[in-house]
Amino acid sequence: MESISSRIDKVSPSLTLSVTNQAKAMKARGDEVYALAGGEPDQDTADFIKQAAIEALNEGKTKYTPAAGVPELREGIAKKLKEENGIDYDPTQVVVSSGAKQACFNAILAICEEGDEVIIPSPYWVSYPEMVRLAGAEPVFVETTAENDWKITPEQFEEHMTGRTKMIIINTPGNPTGSVYTAEELRAIGDIALYEDIIILSDEIYEHLVYDDAKHVSIASLGKDLYDLTVTVNGFSKAYSMTGWRVGYTAAPEPIAKAISKIQGHTSSNATTFAQYGAIAALEKGPNVISDMKAEYDVRRQFVYNRLKSISNIKVTEPKGAFYFLVDTTGLGIKSVNLCDKLLKRYLVAAVPGIAFGNDNSIRISYCTTLDVLNEGLSRFEEFCKAH
Repeated sequence: MESISSRIDKVSPSLTLSVTNQAKAMKARGDEVYALAGGEPDQDTADFIKQAAIEALNEGKTKYTPAAGVPELREGIAKKLKEENGIDYDPTQVVVSSGAKQACFNAILAICEEGDEVIIPSPYWVSYPEMVRLAGAEPVFVETTAENDWKITPEQFEEHMTGRTKMIIINTPGNPTGSVYTAEELRAIGDIALYEDIIILSDEIYEHLVYDDAKHVSIASLGKDLYDLTVTVNGFSKAYSMTGWRVGYTAAPEPIAKAISKIQGHTSSNATTFAQYGAIAALEKGPNVISDMKAEYDVRRQFVYNRLKSISNIKVTEPKGAFYFLVDTTGLGIKSVNLCDKLLKRYLVAAVPGIAFGNDNSIRISYCTTLDVLNEGLSRFEEFCKAH
């Protein structure tokens, strides 16, 4: 239709959601699908979090809150950021949103405008480029390599900057690669951003899911200079298995926080009221939930890595964070959409085409499922690889 906005024509549908929905539809028809595509924890939300939301409902906490969130939650987030991340934000600098996805979009919309460029290391989370385009700016992709653990280097950052560069997006731990930046790597990137006054959007939604000797570092904690240029994004979906609750947040310098709050006040208003009270409980009582989940994912991560390493015509880098593997399928000679389509229809294994993340010679495999499903799904994937 000619009446549809031209900005929507620039936006691609989410392939991750498309594959997940297709797999669910096949399951509903009775097919035994081995789902290795999902981006959400398979564990249920902890009972004490549910109970906090139930109590909020019973107490009549069902009305509007301030657009930026209930004061108790903003205070809890500020406390968490100071104690866990070493970043000192006032609660007024925190804006609670309907998920970290909205938090990212709010920040991009508040900062970027027509003609601006945003540097995005590739492979990237599927929604970053589309958010940038919806804001009227242009994504600039920087190809990273498995040899460098899928991380942008300072040299690459400098090479791709122009006078129009407004922002760089750093996702650590990363989706779809599981890469984790060190403090030294972040500082080197930050120094370049400082020199050119480029805003850093730091997406830290997988911060608690790091393995072996990897440590999560918030770039805003590396000095007041970087703090003043950084918007920190996080949420409750991954660490607390609260994907459907839709509670995320930004923490940013005061002017940016006010701009984000203004945007949200005219779009979604507040995140769901009783869900915010569940988030408060998660912050107060959640460490054991996180540690148990991390331990379980580490077992799965090592299992999947050992299985994938044994398949001769693919390549894989061991991820140090999140719950994904980006599998290099160049040796199979099939582009990612066609590969995933055949894998799903012929072998009943759901994976996400790498083209969704900017790399058409790869697929993303998630280990957000049981060892039994992983075992059978990977066996079928190995059969597929041998056939090609």
